[in-house]
Amino acid sequence: MKHQQHSIYLDQGVYQLHVKALVPHHASATPVLMLHGAIENGRIFYSQSGKGLGCFLADQGFSVYCADFAGRGLSRPHVSSGFDQNQHQLICQDIPALIEDIYARHQQKVSIVCHSWGGVVALAALARQPELLAKVRAIVCFGSKRRISVRSWRKSLQVDWVWNKFCPWLAGKRGYLPARQWKLGADDEPVQFLRDTIHWIRQPHFVDPTDNFDYSAAAQQLHWPPAMFFAAVNDLVLGHATDVKLLMQETGLHQAQYRLLGKAQGDALDYDHISMLTSAKARTGHFAELAEWLKLPG
Repeated sequence: MKHQQHSIYLDQGVYQLHVKALVPHHASATPVLMLHGAIENGRIFYSQSGKGLGCFLADQGFSVYCADFAGRGLSRPHVSSGFDQNQHQLICQDIPALIEDIYARHQQKVSIVCHSWGGVVALAALARQPELLAKVRAIVCFGSKRRISVRSWRKSLQVDWVWNKFCPWLAGKRGYLPARQWKLGADDEPVQFLRDTIHWIRQPHFVDPTDNFDYSAAAQQLHWPPAMFFAAVNDLVLGHATDVKLLMQETGLHQAQYRLLGKAQGDALDYDHISMLTSAKARTGHFAELAEWLKLPG
C-alpha cells in the first residue's frame, strides 16, 4: 500500500462518529469524504489489506476519509435497542460536521463519494445547508436512488416484503434492525432510520418526513459543483439505472455526468450494486477513470 490508515473520532454529543483516514505517504491532493449506504458501513470503501475504492484513491495521492454513520462500523456506541438516530440528524448534523471537519484539516474543498443511500442523504444535506457547497469540490454517487420505481419479482421480494415489512417488524421486536445477524446487510440499523428510508422509497416527493422540508425544491435552486453518477447493468433493484436517473432529475443534477457500468459499455464485468465498489477489476476501469476525473481543475 502507498498509504497509511488510522482512525478519527468526531464527537457528536451522545455518540461519536468513526472515520477511517487513508493517508498517502506523500503530499496529498484534494481530500475525499466517503459516505456509505443503508445496512452497511465505511468498510464498503476500504480494507486493511488495501482493497477498495478508498484505498485506490489514497494510493493515487488523495487524502481519503471513510465515515461510519452513527451506530455503524466503529462509531460509538454501536446501534442497539434504545439507540436514537434518524435520517434528519444525519442530514442536519452529522454530514455537515464531517464536511466541516475535513475542510478544516486541509483548508481545501472536499470531494464527496457516496454509495447507494449515502448519496441521497449527502445531496439532502447540501440542499438543506447550501452554504456547505462552498466547501465541496465534486460529488460522486454509486448506485444512489431515493425512490424504487422499477417493478419486478426481485423488487417485490427485496423491497416490498423484506425491507418494507419484515425489517420493521424485526426492528420493532429487537429495538433495532439486527441486519448482520440475519444476513440482510453488512451492518445494523437504528429503528427510526429504517423507517425514514422506507418512507422515502415509497413517496413520490423528496420531502423530509420530520419537518416537511422540500429537498427537491431547494436542490433545484442550487449551483451544484461537478457531479458524476454511476449505475451498474446488473444492479436490478437497489440502484437501478432508471432510479439513479430519477434522483439526478429531482435534485437538478440531470446534466451531471452519468456512467453505466457493464461489458457492453467497455467494462470488464457487468457490475452490480456491490461489485461496482469491490471488484478487483474495477481498479483498471472506472476506479482509474474516477481518479482522473477528481484530479481535473475544479
